[in-house]
Amino acid sequence: MTSLLTTWEKDPTSVPRGPLGIIAMAGCEELGEKINQWLLKWHSLQETQDEEYYTSPGANRDTFLIKSACPRFGTGEGKAVLRESVRGYDIFIIVDCFAHNVTYRMYGQDVPLSPDDHFQDLKRVIAAISGRAKRITVIMPMLYEGRQHRRTTRESLDCAIFLQELVHMGINDIITFDAHDPRMVNAVPLSGFENVMPTYQMLKALCRVEKELRIDKAHMMVVSPDEGAVQRNIYYSSILSLDMGMFYKRRDYTTVVNGRNPIVAHEYLGADVEGKDILVADDMLASGDSMIDVCRELKKRKANRIYALTTFALFTSGPEAFRKAWEEGIITKVIAADLTYCAPEIKEEPWFVLADMSKYISYLIATLNHDRSLHGLLNPYNRIKALLQRYHEEQAAMGITMV
Repeated sequence: MTSLLTTWEKDPTSVPRGPLGIIAMAGCEELGEKINQWLLKWHSLQETQDEEYYTSPGANRDTFLIKSACPRFGTGEGKAVLRESVRGYDIFIIVDCFAHNVTYRMYGQDVPLSPDDHFQDLKRVIAAISGRAKRITVIMPMLYEGRQHRRTTRESLDCAIFLQELVHMGINDIITFDAHDPRMVNAVPLSGFENVMPTYQMLKALCRVEKELRIDKAHMMVVSPDEGAVQRNIYYSSILSLDMGMFYKRRDYTTVVNGRNPIVAHEYLGADVEGKDILVADDMLASGDSMIDVCRELKKRKANRIYALTTFALFTSGPEAFRKAWEEGIITKVIAADLTYCAPEIKEEPWFVLADMSKYISYLIATLNHDRSLHGLLNPYNRIKALLQRYHEEQAAMGITMV
């Protein structure tokens, strides 16, 4: 199998920017540990001079995780404490601002950390580092306030403000995944900002759980759930050589419900979906009502199996609606990246599939630690084509032929 690292520019003299340190914020402990294990594995193999592992990062340590904590006072006020020195380190801070499973005690009550609380803790950790680190990179998979990305009336522009706050505190780079609007980089034009797409990992997870997909124009289509997701779905349709359709939302702009204008109807534009498997890709599932409505409309048009691909599965109203949609045959699978917190009971659902992102993030960290270009990692074209070739070869071995 061709290594991912063979797409990178080779430089055996590459040296780390500094000893590698990873701070996994509250709610990111599991992801941080998986990343740590990948990096330790590569580090232990550096003596073999295996080309695949030449980017082994860091110093001679038994872990790359930096011990830290953000304790709270009884009033809810907090602080950050680093349990070990980070002077001269190349620090990567992993934060999930939507890990609602993290709680603290305030006035005798258990209170969940809100996205604002997580962001304040991130700033506290940066403040605790106090400029001693050689470089600080923030890995924030789901961009905090990413949906408040533009000003349309007298309102705050929160995403731009938070990005500028981090830069003013000395952050060198920010890495996020599938930003709601990647043009937010314009708020910090002189700083590093990487918007990473998990397309390859999502397709890999789909191919892992479904062995009999016929990925061709006769049997499959890509459908965008709305106009905002068109670019994302165009990429899927192009890389898979599939036709594409789209829905656009008619909204009632005279009414605001839960902070947004309610959807009146989903209107479809595109080729006939009858009898075809459908991929519907979006950046996030919040309540999921819109995604279910789109899938229901596709079923009315006699679509076959429907796969919802989403980077962030938040399930803000719980999984019950999706469980019911699966039982009714409206949705076949929901495939999501493991970049934000997902309740254990949701992981056990037969219709839910998690795409593991830890190895990919480890590659990003190892590459940046050595001041290498991310170009080969950010462009998944060759990896997706190799994945499809392996998938078709496995199908041929199983006696499944493409017609």
